[in-house]
Amino acid sequence: MTARLASPPAPTCTAFVGHRRLATGHLVAVALAAKGALDGGEQAAILAFDDATAEPVELDLRGSAAEVKARHAARRDQPAAAPPHAAEPPGEPRGPGRPKLGVVAREVTLLPRHWEWLSAQPGGASVALRKLVEEARRAAGGRDRVRRAQEVAYRFMTALAGDLPGYEEATRALFAGTRARFEELLAEWPADVAAYARRLAGPAFPGE
Repeated sequence: MTARLASPPAPTCTAFVGHRRLATGHLVAVALAAKGALDGGEQAAILAFDDATAEPVELDLRGSAAEVKARHAARRDQPAAAPPHAAEPPGEPRGPGRPKLGVVAREVTLLPRHWEWLSAQPGGASVALRKLVEEARRAAGGRDRVRRAQEVAYRFMTALAGDLPGYEEATRALFAGTRARFEELLAEWPADVAAYARRLAGPAFPGE
């Protein structure tokens, strides 16, 4: 029996009409909800955001609902772009490494004493470098999650809450890691905007 690897979950997004949340879900469902609002006479701007990154999501609402559905289904099913190092320039010789295992060769410049230390480690320089990188990633994991949450929440807040009272102070509280002040300021915002900002900013306050 051949085991099948589970596909990664499809990304979701959230659309707002002004400061009101219109829909949350996969791209096709959100696009259809936006199309319905537009056909119903909605005049306010409809903005959609990727739920993982808060990057703006472009919705093409031209044509009928069936056309909108087909257009966004095609976008949803497009394969993700390959990482920059995955492709090699045509005609160039393959460098060292084990590409089938995901090992990529890159140039590393170190002082002689660094190379001497690495070469003396069990498994050699490559194994030692990989272990050091993994240890550094684990050590910095918490800080990286906080920084990423701050950046994502700030991106959304700048796009949709920049004209709301206390916006600048709320961003300062976000980057300072003071949840109580952040929550106090968001309490004055429209409920849907505040709820989404809280959701995105959650990992930015790990110790509270």
